[in-house]
Amino acid sequence: MTVPLTNTAPSPAHDSSGEISSASDGGVGLVQTQYRTLFAPPHPLVLECGQQIGPITVAYETYGELSPERDNALFVCHALTGDAHLAGRHSADDRKPGWWDKFVGPGRGLDPTKYFIICANVLGGCQGTTGPISINPETGKPYGLALPVLTVGDMVTVHQELVRSLGIEKLLAVIGGSLGGMQALEWVAKFPDAMHAVICLAAAANLSAQGIAFNAVGRRAIMVDPNFQDGDYYSADGPKKYGEEGPRYGLALARMIAHITYLSEVSIERKFGRRLQNSDHLAYELQKETEFQIESYLHYQGKRFIERFDANSYLYLIRAMDYFDMAAKYGSLEQALGQTNARFLITSYNTDWLFPSSQSREIVAALVKTGRHVSYLELSSVFGHDSFLLEIEQLEELVIPFLSETLRQSRKH
Repeated sequence: MTVPLTNTAPSPAHDSSGEISSASDGGVGLVQTQYRTLFAPPHPLVLECGQQIGPITVAYETYGELSPERDNALFVCHALTGDAHLAGRHSADDRKPGWWDKFVGPGRGLDPTKYFIICANVLGGCQGTTGPISINPETGKPYGLALPVLTVGDMVTVHQELVRSLGIEKLLAVIGGSLGGMQALEWVAKFPDAMHAVICLAAAANLSAQGIAFNAVGRRAIMVDPNFQDGDYYSADGPKKYGEEGPRYGLALARMIAHITYLSEVSIERKFGRRLQNSDHLAYELQKETEFQIESYLHYQGKRFIERFDANSYLYLIRAMDYFDMAAKYGSLEQALGQTNARFLITSYNTDWLFPSSQSREIVAALVKTGRHVSYLELSSVFGHDSFLLEIEQLEELVIPFLSETLRQSRKH
């Protein structure tokens, strides 16, 4: 059965239907974003910073059908610049499918013929969920930097309330990589009885000093852009299409810096090496920006990013990553993760230097110490931090049996 939805607020681009169509490529076909309003007055969300916010609009997509027992729901938490569009296409002429499209579909890692799959844009995002570009009901203008500071815990609280509003008492599993993995860990710490399993990919219990440093440089690039205007760069009638206003150059530079951290030395060398872009000879020009292929690639990534993302949202989300520290918040990793009976699947990648395997092993050690059920594997890949998005087959070999066994055990009890 499909869960009936209420309190939806569809945009002109999408209606509120969550149905999926057949697909010839083995995926989920055409999908549509749904919207739900949560934490409406007089019950606003009390944020971890102490301030309140509400109402909150949440953009989300669902795939598959919820079982009559409502026991087959998976929640996928997206990474830093992801969104609710996990898989499929919004229209037949969409240039790109959802961000994990190859992993979602019949017989794939996340199978909508077996599971009811949910993915929602995070609080503070810019793809439909309340964030800096949203209208502040108190002023009638976009929040900008007037939005309170947000944490990973705040994002998870909104996700949990969305799940509850869909009539789901307990998730089969929460799944996420990178910032999504941080959300999964925070979710099980904050709501230890809310899921049967956690799948945490290429993530950590806190962001390293090196990660904070890269975020600081990206933040600085945005804030020193003359068009940043203290975050108040939106038009009087609201935000225009991304890339048309605001700190375009600063945001592009921030993305270029971050994108380097998602790759590995091996992948960069294999793909680009020291090859020149449009010549066989050095130009000997200091102001030539794209002499090498790697330079052209990074500029392309920056240009693409400003066409789909808001600079203020980027600032809020990277600060939430900076603040994330489970041991500091809960007293220790053992205290944070030891209150649940959920099963864990933890993976890391041998070329990921942004979230190295040593950080995943810290999580595993804490789970072992508290007697939790945990499976861990360091996977081999040349793609660095982005491996969990690209190395689909080896991930499916782990996730498919893990979810099947989790569902079997949950129904057994």
